Amino acid sequence: MRLTVLGSTGSIGTQALDVARGRGWTVGTLAAGRNLDVLAEQVRAFDPELISVDECVYAQARGRFPGRTVIADAAEAAARPADVVVNAMSGLIGLAPTRAALLAGRAVALATKEAMVTAAHLMWDAAAAGGGRVVPVDSEHTGVYQCLTGEAMADVAEVILTASGGPFRDGPADLSRVTPEQALRHPSWTMGPKVTIDSSTLMNKGLEVMECASLYGLPMTQVGVVIHPQSLVHAAVRFRDGSLKAQFGPTDMRLPIAYAIDAAPTGMTRPGDVHGARRGPEVAGHLAWPLRGEWQFREPDLERFPCLALAYRAGEAGGLLPVALNAADEIAVDAFLAGHIGYLDIPRVIGGVLDDTPAGDLTWDSLRDTDAWARARAQELSGVRA
Repeated sequence: MRLTVLGSTGSIGTQALDVARGRGWTVGTLAAGRNLDVLAEQVRAFDPELISVDECVYAQARGRFPGRTVIADAAEAAARPADVVVNAMSGLIGLAPTRAALLAGRAVALATKEAMVTAAHLMWDAAAAGGGRVVPVDSEHTGVYQCLTGEAMADVAEVILTASGGPFRDGPADLSRVTPEQALRHPSWTMGPKVTIDSSTLMNKGLEVMECASLYGLPMTQVGVVIHPQSLVHAAVRFRDGSLKAQFGPTDMRLPIAYAIDAAPTGMTRPGDVHGARRGPEVAGHLAWPLRGEWQFREPDLERFPCLALAYRAGEAGGLLPVALNAADEIAVDAFLAGHIGYLDIPRVIGGVLDDTPAGDLTWDSLRDTDAWARARAQELSGVRA
């Protein structure tokens, strides 16, 4: 197996490389951002033919990696020949490389949720035009994928995503005084600050609901959420005969990453076109994982966590609202982490942006323009100067 890993120095990227090391896979291309120290360790370990970095550190990278091909274009890196392209770039900067990989006919293990949240039909159009394939990396979506293998989408009554509930699932009753430090203490997963804050507000789960609907061609009303504090059941599918299938396992992202890479070469070319994979060898010693303990499930509280309701609102409306939601959330979370707004101001800012978002059709141009407008509007509502 020959991999391209985009976002190689982030959490998902480094874990993907852990899997590659364990499986003995070749890594031909690494695309990082600005963390040249971590990238240097990865270059020594995998000896890639091509390195892509953020433009602002391009000159520095060329001096640091003499004799190697260094570029400042992740989209070009994504289109290079590879059996699987792992896209772990966060934010809208991950859209162009995803599109480039799909147009080039690559199999994409996709961890960039924004691709399906903000630009789903544009991504599926690129896959159709270039012959690219998609398998999601997120534990919930890969869990859904595994549950759907061998099943007919017409038989699906409901897809259920689980959420840990974050650090505030059991209190305090008053969230108005929550600090960034408190919100960053996730009880189950180790993630970057943006995703961790989104998990605490349940916005991350809302984005995952939107992504799930886009991946599997389902209306938002057929994607549900349950709070599962143990974080061991990752997803379930309820079929029209009333039966349920669930995927569960340890809270280790290397498991869904490994499955997504295994499945990507025969993955989806259109929503819900699920093809399973033959599984590779054991990942990280998990054959010894014990099946025991108490598992709990309960409904999410949409009044306490209004961000989840806002995501459903944007996803059901479609058009440009998902773009605006994604942009407003990024600005609001940054403002909260910087101390400019309070915790409960995050949904206030996002809701205000959605209220003001103009109607329109989703194109690459309107996506870019709406993203810029929504960020500026969110800064206004956050009291942050551009």
